[in-house]
Amino acid sequence: MSALSLRGITKAFGGNQILDGVSLDVGAGEFIALVGPSGCGKSTLLRVLAGLDHVDQGEILIGERDMSGVAAADRNIAMVFQSYALYPHLTASQNVAVPLAMRRLSRMQRLPFLGSLMPGQRAIRAAIARDVREMATSLKIDHLLDRKPGQMSGGQRQRVALARAMVRQPSIFLMDEPLSNLDANLRVHARGEIVDLHRRAGVPTLYVTHDQAEALSMADRVAVMLGGKLLQIASPEIIYDDPAHIEVARFIGQPRINLLPAFAEGGVILCGGLRLTLENAPDRKMPVTLAIRPEFVFLAKSRHDGLAARIERVEFLGSEVILYCRLEAIGETIVAKVQPSEAAGLAAGDAVGLRLSPGRTLIFAEDGRRLAGFVAGSDAGLSAAADAGLAGNADSQREMAHG
Repeated sequence: MSALSLRGITKAFGGNQILDGVSLDVGAGEFIALVGPSGCGKSTLLRVLAGLDHVDQGEILIGERDMSGVAAADRNIAMVFQSYALYPHLTASQNVAVPLAMRRLSRMQRLPFLGSLMPGQRAIRAAIARDVREMATSLKIDHLLDRKPGQMSGGQRQRVALARAMVRQPSIFLMDEPLSNLDANLRVHARGEIVDLHRRAGVPTLYVTHDQAEALSMADRVAVMLGGKLLQIASPEIIYDDPAHIEVARFIGQPRINLLPAFAEGGVILCGGLRLTLENAPDRKMPVTLAIRPEFVFLAKSRHDGLAARIERVEFLGSEVILYCRLEAIGETIVAKVQPSEAAGLAAGDAVGLRLSPGRTLIFAEDGRRLAGFVAGSDAGLSAAADAGLAGNADSQREMAHG
């Protein structure tokens, strides 16, 4: 049974369709990253889950309970916002205690002066203080409990916001780009902290981000969203290696996947000097797109071998080199990721030969859907022997994509 189920969620604002039939199941203890470009509907989906916005159509089930008409305060969902939403006039301890005070104390018991005279108030306050300190200790922020948000760094405020969300022991945990305000180095560290916290708490988590490195490195499954629709939901490895839609392939991966115009004709794929045999390729002539990751584009032994190209730009990144090359046959730019030793002495303007890994070439139809599987056979410009050099480049790409 899923901890959280969405069934055909739709939402529109002013005639603009923001969510278009979104369906998703989150298992118990599962971490799902919802990734996509700005404006694709990610944050809106979190808001309707939390009860901050109503859905136009569809169902939200937590366990087996239908959340239709259930107020946000009664859903037992914790949410961490991009801005952290901490009360600036309260200390970290007081911020973390807010959801516990709202849940455990009556309205009268929460009053500043009269509340202290109410029966049982002191015992409840003492229990809240213990729970706050335990959570703060687990997140290593117990030394910050007396500080106000203005006296803390961005990373410290982020951990206080996490503590406030987790202390209430929610049934669902929602995060809306909680690391976007941190610098690059701190983001990498904070990713590990959130994953560790999730594993210890075991709370089903839906994590919204536009950063693919966060999505791939943190999640059990990644849901790629575009234009209010979920295009694919799968493990990080499948999302990266086996995208079901061209927009998934285009969004995931750094540098971006190479996309080259091609034609399907007579059961083969034609792209400039390439002639590719594809399982189940359509017999009728139709435009398609050939896609291949930069780490599966290789330098040939000589510029007369493979696809003729000329280097436009060289980017040295320390452990790898990115080559931007113009294919002479079709005038398109293709990107190759190679080892520094392979690119030694190469510069913009040099003529090179390129070869592609036959088993790593993907074909997409005009509507964006994947055609069949991987390339089954090959002719000009592709080399099965090139697969011998895949391991090093593939590992480098994974490290970069996973942050």
